[in-house]
Amino acid sequence: MPNLDLLIEIGTEELPPKALPVLSAAFEDAFAAQLQQAGLRFSAIQRFATPRRLALLVPQLDTEQPPRTLEKWGPAVQAAFGADGKATKAAEGFARSCGVEVSALAQRSDGKVSKLYYGVEQPGAATATLLAGMITTALAALPIPKRMRWGSNRDEFVRPVQWVVLLFGDTVIDATIMGQPCGNTSRGHRFMSPAPLVLTAPAHYQDALKSGKVIADFAERRAEIRRQVEAKAIELQGRAIIDEALLDEVTALVEWPVALAGRFDEAFLQVPKEALISSMKEHQKCFHLLDAQNNILPYFITLSNLQSRDPAQVIAGNEKVIRPRLADAAFFFEQDRRHPLATRVDKLKTVVFQQDLGTLYDKSQRVKQLAKTLAVELDYDSALAARAAELGKCDLMTSMVYEFAELQGIMGYHYALHDGEPKEIALALDEQYLPRFAGDQLPTSPTGRVLALAERLDTIAGLFGLGQPPTGSKDPFALRRAALGVLRVIIEQQLPLSLPRAVHAAMAGYAGNAKVKDACGDIVNFIIERLRAYYADQNIAADVFLAVDAVRPQSPLEFDLRIKAVAHFAALPEAAALAGANKRVSNILQKADDAPPTLCEAALLQEPAEKALSNALHETRALSAPLLASLRFTEALAAMAALRAPVDAFFDQVMVNADDPALRRNRLALLSELRQLFLRIADISLLQNV
Repeated sequence: MPNLDLLIEIGTEELPPKALPVLSAAFEDAFAAQLQQAGLRFSAIQRFATPRRLALLVPQLDTEQPPRTLEKWGPAVQAAFGADGKATKAAEGFARSCGVEVSALAQRSDGKVSKLYYGVEQPGAATATLLAGMITTALAALPIPKRMRWGSNRDEFVRPVQWVVLLFGDTVIDATIMGQPCGNTSRGHRFMSPAPLVLTAPAHYQDALKSGKVIADFAERRAEIRRQVEAKAIELQGRAIIDEALLDEVTALVEWPVALAGRFDEAFLQVPKEALISSMKEHQKCFHLLDAQNNILPYFITLSNLQSRDPAQVIAGNEKVIRPRLADAAFFFEQDRRHPLATRVDKLKTVVFQQDLGTLYDKSQRVKQLAKTLAVELDYDSALAARAAELGKCDLMTSMVYEFAELQGIMGYHYALHDGEPKEIALALDEQYLPRFAGDQLPTSPTGRVLALAERLDTIAGLFGLGQPPTGSKDPFALRRAALGVLRVIIEQQLPLSLPRAVHAAMAGYAGNAKVKDACGDIVNFIIERLRAYYADQNIAADVFLAVDAVRPQSPLEFDLRIKAVAHFAALPEAAALAGANKRVSNILQKADDAPPTLCEAALLQEPAEKALSNALHETRALSAPLLASLRFTEALAAMAALRAPVDAFFDQVMVNADDPALRRNRLALLSELRQLFLRIADISLLQNV
């Protein structure tokens, strides 16, 4: 079957930059799905995206669909013919629906019963006749929250469509898409190459656009921007800090990138660098530079969308625009420092945290008490924790954070240092928000740890107490992320903290709120359930998690130590036999008429195998006791692995359900001792992948 290259280009007014990569990928996926559904073969699709276009190059696309057999199944043969062999109305109706006589129908089995069957081979349609419909369907499937209309037609898209290229081989497909007639004429750079670009072959698309001063490939343009920015930074004897999200956004704003370096007044370096960076990044889409000591340099790198004949003028224009932005940041910083953070505590009473949970002041008071409790539990300085919690939200009332919300915590750190607060309190004001996202760093100071925990636990307790836990994909207060943050701080910083006690302390903060009900059990379950995904990301099997969760350690740190011990145990050669034995023991004990004694009696042991198991259990308990006490679960399970041989011998040689009731109960007691020994770490009977 012959094939040709296909080019699709949807030319638009400027597309939203943050959505451009998503729209481009979705267009490729949606159109590929259309081709596959139509049975058309093709090579890997290449996608292109610039501020003014979405395009796809589909190499070696079939020029027509393969022939297809249309199948129709009718009634069962038994119902299709009467006792006299004549067709029933059911058979005649099925034949009419197929447009044939009953005699033309075949009889086939569908795997269960024999039925009437009709199959006809249908020739495939020419690809050229299908393309417009498939493209329209793919465009309609793009994730566009709010679509626009333009002109007098009723077509809708993310931005008005200005032109459409639809080239199959060297032939233009005669069709209309989004109100535009399809052609082979594209457009180059709006200013540097305004003349129409006539495309002669899909494979020449990138070269043709480059001749029109457009780098069509998003990834190529992104790499070129990175190269230029890094080269400019080297010229300025600095290191460009390239935020990946900003790089994506800038790539989506330009078609022909040209990096230019500007300078700002060194007086602005007195302002915290985070404020300068936010101002340059958010408002001007600029990259900042650091020196070898990670100090910010008085330069910025911006991207122009054209090759100017007078770059100095462009640079001067950018410097003129960025100066007042930095001046605003400097003004906010100076004004904010005139009033210590502590003077803003009462202002927190004017900001509602949540309608039924009170103001930010109320939250700060709850967090203050909770932070003190957690600090005592961890043997930290409770006075520092209380002071940090009291000041924790005060920077939200400053002009700087009002203008740059992403600086919350960071500005609290700088203002607290200026106010003469201890360094640890200042650090805690920033660290309370850590981790901000998956893989982010954790608090490093003791006070920062307890404040980070208290902040999250208070929010989780309040929302659960109101009966507003996350549902499905809805989690407006980011409680799942908060719960995972709690677990990461406790586990990765090895804090010996009881989760139920911490949750109970958080719940106690709402004792005077009649709308908040006790939800400690639900909260603990919710937080522990986050561990399932946490360990899945570490490639730890689900059955290992279930084995530990079955005994539900109170401390997440202890939970983690047991998880690692069980994962190690599961890889031992003895694991499968002991997991199976534990499962067998569990089943035997569940079926017993009554609970066996706590300990077996040595005097009632008769068989050599049961005596050997009893002795091995005694030795293993003695060996593992100090290991369990010091939370050395991996070593304890390794010691328990030595029980495999006596356990195997016991089941091979001893009849558990002996006729003598006393003997039977004693043997059940022995098995119960075995079961309880392993349950001190986990329920290994739940291990399946061993």
